Amino acid sequence: MATFEPSRALLDEGLTGTLPARQGRGVFLRKGQILVVINTHGSQVVDTWAFNSTDVLEYMSMEHSRASMLKVTPGVGDALVTNRRRPILRVVEDTSLGVHDTLIAACDRYRYQELGAPSDHANCSDNLTSVLHELGCESVAAPCPLNLFMNVKSAGGRVEFLPPVSKPGQSISLRAEMDQVVVMSACPQDITPVNAGCPTDVHFRVSSSG
Repeated sequence: MATFEPSRALLDEGLTGTLPARQGRGVFLRKGQILVVINTHGSQVVDTWAFNSTDVLEYMSMEHSRASMLKVTPGVGDALVTNRRRPILRVVEDTSLGVHDTLIAACDRYRYQELGAPSDHANCSDNLTSVLHELGCESVAAPCPLNLFMNVKSAGGRVEFLPPVSKPGQSISLRAEMDQVVVMSACPQDITPVNAGCPTDVHFRVSSSG
């Protein structure tokens, strides 16, 4: 099945939703609506995907977005694009320091096995699969996510995972450029420093563009 059941991912405008630590949540956005992701405790990475609500095979693509933006980190005014090179989410406000990641794949059971964790360790890839299933959509291969608030240092051809630099209550606002389903995962990583060692809840809300 390549379409969603949007009614399962509706959030009334103005209401704040909770994304529990280590879990995933899907939200349906109509074109023009704004998703505000709030880093409640300041130390949580949010793996974020976006899919055309009528065709799951069109999705937000980090590799296409980097080519479109000509940079590796989106800032205010930048549009993230799909694998068909169409704008899907645009950054309209960012009260954090603007440190986000487009390079690193979502964590999965194999990543945690490499790190010595049990194979049933919660992970973002499984969170994505579970949310898509809840929304009536068959699983797809996990695209590389937009890793909100993730601090990845890239220099000299190497990358380093560092704790987030965002502060409690800082947020990023993303405007929908098409009808879509956004899936967010409060990253369960508790071995590397990316969540400062302790995954936490985050919050989000949907507002109109006006």
